[in-house]
Amino acid sequence: MNRPRKIWRLVNSAVLLRRAALVGILGIILFFTGLALSYRLLLLPVITAFDNAFTNLLGSFLNAADLPVGRHYAGGALLILGGYLVYRAIRNVLREVMRILNPGQEGKIAGNFWKQQALAAGPSIVAIGGGTGLSTLLRGLKEKTSRITAVVTVTDDGGSSGRLVADKKILPPGDIRNCLVALADAEKSMTDLFQHRFEGASGSLSGHSTGNLLIAALVDLTGDFDKAVREVGRVLAIRGRVIPATLDPVCLKAEMEDGTEIYGETKIVNSQQRIRRIFLEPPDTGPVPKALDAIRGADVVVIGPGSIYTSVIPPLLVPGVAEALNESPAIKVYVCNVMTQPGESDRFSASDHVRAIESNVGRRVFDYVLINKAMPGQFLSERYSESGQEFVAPDPDRIRAMGLKPISANLISETDVVRHDPMRIAESIERLVK
Repeated sequence: MNRPRKIWRLVNSAVLLRRAALVGILGIILFFTGLALSYRLLLLPVITAFDNAFTNLLGSFLNAADLPVGRHYAGGALLILGGYLVYRAIRNVLREVMRILNPGQEGKIAGNFWKQQALAAGPSIVAIGGGTGLSTLLRGLKEKTSRITAVVTVTDDGGSSGRLVADKKILPPGDIRNCLVALADAEKSMTDLFQHRFEGASGSLSGHSTGNLLIAALVDLTGDFDKAVREVGRVLAIRGRVIPATLDPVCLKAEMEDGTEIYGETKIVNSQQRIRRIFLEPPDTGPVPKALDAIRGADVVVIGPGSIYTSVIPPLLVPGVAEALNESPAIKVYVCNVMTQPGESDRFSASDHVRAIESNVGRRVFDYVLINKAMPGQFLSERYSESGQEFVAPDPDRIRAMGLKPISANLISETDVVRHDPMRIAESIERLVK
């Protein structure tokens, strides 16, 4: 049923295009024919009158001998002025059309055009993970390429996301929302609205973010979480696309060092016990085919940064993801954290992060490890130490002994917290690609 209809639409479109082309050609022929026939009757008297008036005006300023030369210079000046006015008019029309089509686009037309072309010609990058680490990475990558696919973990069960999971029976939208905003090319007012959280409100809205509610509303309208994410991506004019690691309801199960098992990401993080292994429940959750296709066809796959057990490892446990990484010819790099996290990576060095990923996934899924070599300042180090966090020690020799290739660089951005600098990560990955 659908195939004949599609063929009919294609044939109909071809007929309409041919008809439009013929009408356009006929219109051009008639226009220039009419212009030629009307030259003597309409245009020549106007040109003659203008020439006489202009000659009289020049004659009042020039000698008779200089008059022909003056008329030639004046004609050239008029040609230049007329051409400039036509250029300005066309430029303004194009700028207005582009402003209507791309409300967030500012600056010069040529500059924006070449920037878009450069981004479109950038490498195809797949970023895997979740939490603030993945959104930080995406903010840097979108300045290097628009061919980005973010494969995002969907195991969050706390805060606004957890409430929507329980109330609406949808996938947690929080990490997805942060990635959409990180890739957005829309106006800042739009992204601010999307990230707005109803703090201090009473009732059902308290603690929810506008973006989470919008995603939940679109799931209600479309009946499809993936389609809802794509619609939000169009609203925010994102550079790239955001795909959940799985579309099935899934939660985390952790086996702790004392042998006990804990279910749920929030309970695992709050347990303050050392994690031995992490699992998906159910373990046979289905992968998203287009995520696997993106991994297999990527130029670069970036894993992390982020919470090692609750953001980085979970999407790698989705059946098919590790296999797709193994099949992919892409450059595969893990971006290691800069600070440890209580209950997840206490006293972890860079090589300990790598070992945790490989032991949980059961195979090697990357070739390079991007590690930070810059120490944070003393004041921030002391602040983090008070909360049980410390600097992740770079140990490139141990990573090299594991058969991997360490890349050391200054990756941190220090404000009131110690985090990865988006542009420094992106530039390190760009150098690796080149």
